[in-house]
Amino acid sequence: MRADRLVATLLFLQTRTRVTVAEVAAELEVSPRTARRDLEALSTAGIPVYSQRGRGGGWSLVGGARTDLTGLTAGEIRALFLLAGPSSTTPELRAALRKLVRALPAPLRAGAEAASRAGLTDGTDWSRADVTATGPHLDALRRAVVDGIQVRLGYAGPGKPVGVRTVHPLGLVAKAGHDYLVADTERGLRTFRLSRVTSVQATGEPVVRPPGFDLATVWRSFAARLEERLYAATVRARVEPGAMANLERLFGGRLHVGPVLPDGWTEIRVDGPTPEVVAAQLAGLGARIEVLDPPEARERLARLAVELAGVYGPPGPCQPSGTGPSPERGPSPSPSRSPNTAGRWVSPPPRCSARR
Repeated sequence: MRADRLVATLLFLQTRTRVTVAEVAAELEVSPRTARRDLEALSTAGIPVYSQRGRGGGWSLVGGARTDLTGLTAGEIRALFLLAGPSSTTPELRAALRKLVRALPAPLRAGAEAASRAGLTDGTDWSRADVTATGPHLDALRRAVVDGIQVRLGYAGPGKPVGVRTVHPLGLVAKAGHDYLVADTERGLRTFRLSRVTSVQATGEPVVRPPGFDLATVWRSFAARLEERLYAATVRARVEPGAMANLERLFGGRLHVGPVLPDGWTEIRVDGPTPEVVAAQLAGLGARIEVLDPPEARERLARLAVELAGVYGPPGPCQPSGTGPSPERGPSPSPSRSPNTAGRWVSPPPRCSARR
């Protein structure tokens, strides 16, 4: 920790003609005694740092001596600070950016500081749910990966109790707002979502890396297998024009838009893990969509309709669909249905009698 502070002190000195002990203490958030001790340590170590007593005195680098970052272009510096700026919420990263700015040549500092303030990461979605939460164990797993130390990992899989296992941490991957640990286990390579990690305990034993292990290659293989499951089934349907925007928001790249039909509706295909899952996701569109195939999706929608009618009852007489049973008359029996020319079963409109 002191070595980091000495480097920070040196970088602070080279940005000023002369600094006081109080200025160093305020900049590095240490006591004046610690700041003075660090300045004296730099001088003792052979760094050309000297002090001048009296009014206007302070500490300076002899002859403008400096340490410098070389090999970074203005574009590379800007890209680095644009990337690190939105994430600079930890004390360590803030300190690293501060040191980096001071080590830059003077003409590049203003652009670097502006780039660090140009972005912001908001870790919540519009429902205020945290989408970037990785739990309290991210730092411990980062250390285990970098240091190459095995850990005893507490983990609760979906619908499963917490289990503890010893794993070889190999890398961390960020995907869609979540972090994942890639680790080797007694059953081979596995991924663990960090938000489900319950505990991390270093064992002190070194990690054994599989021969030829490459994190990017292994992750692509995991991702490809998961995508295969997510795209295992396809449901074909027809939808009225006004519902397309909802479908695009709901399914994104899993929605495939087909031709416009003679009645103005559009044929679509939606991919998902199973026909039943896709059907359940489409059910919220009601009569604005008609699932054509496969039969499993249509059967799932029919079962959902029966279940919902059992809970809420069919619309009462003279009521719009979806408003529930009439408070005066209660639920009415299901009206008779007949097929229309398109082969769809439709119910006749309710007959209303005038009230006096």
